[in-house]
Amino acid sequence: MIIKESKTVDSYEAVLKLRDVIRLDTLKMLQHMGYGHIGGSMSIVELLAVLYGKQMRIDNKNPDWGERDRLVLSKGHAGPALYATLANKGFFPHDWLFTLNEGGTNLPSHPDRLKIPGVDATTGSLGQGTSIAAGIATGLRLSGSDAYTYLIVGDGELNEGQCWEAFQFIAHQKLTHCIVFIDDNKKQLDGYTADIINQFDIQKKLESFGFMTLKVKGNDLKAIDDAINFLKDQEDTAVAIVLDTIKSQGVPFFENLHDNHSVKFNTERYQIELQKAIDELAARVTIGGENHDL
Repeated sequence: MIIKESKTVDSYEAVLKLRDVIRLDTLKMLQHMGYGHIGGSMSIVELLAVLYGKQMRIDNKNPDWGERDRLVLSKGHAGPALYATLANKGFFPHDWLFTLNEGGTNLPSHPDRLKIPGVDATTGSLGQGTSIAAGIATGLRLSGSDAYTYLIVGDGELNEGQCWEAFQFIAHQKLTHCIVFIDDNKKQLDGYTADIINQFDIQKKLESFGFMTLKVKGNDLKAIDDAINFLKDQEDTAVAIVLDTIKSQGVPFFENLHDNHSVKFNTERYQIELQKAIDELAARVTIGGENHDL
């Protein structure tokens, strides 16, 4: 099944603003550090904006609240986008963002649940987040909780067999409250995913594993939201969404850069283009205070 691209509406104003500040703050973090995973961070910005701006049951004043929804960012190299999201939702001071990956930071390059308020799983070893999410969702079900577990997996990450073992478990157990998102941005560290290990049709593969699977444009906020709402109504099947995304989504120059998985901003052209993207985003949003608390 395919959810077609749809136009955003006025009710998405706050989500649109959150999208822009996540993208802006992520770019500013990477600019400050001088390098980083721009590609995979940018391609999940819209998803994070919908989850944290509209879908997730969370409490920034009580990050360990037992009835909260959980998020597992299995593709942990996209941590900067998650950090920008959490800061803008008030989980920790905004100025933490500019300590990314520095000595003594609370924000290492990959998410660490022991260091970062709002992070539910330590991730970065690709594939392992799928099993973690399956375990969390199973535990929540056994405890009688109706909380959701949201799992974000990269398309290149699907090279790991552990993903498919976990998917098989999720489908067999019919963990309806574990929503799997595949960030299909077509690239991984060494090049195009199809050239390294062809994934063929990810949607059909997930369906063959027992998932009800939707495919949406990964830059369409309303389509993502509609797909989540539709899957939350399913009561007897595992569920997944394949996000048709672009590496470095929302930043045209870096979208078109061949090697855009992780970029060193060490040339004048890269620095100019990065600053241009930051200036354009900053012109669209108004940021004030230590925490934006959108």
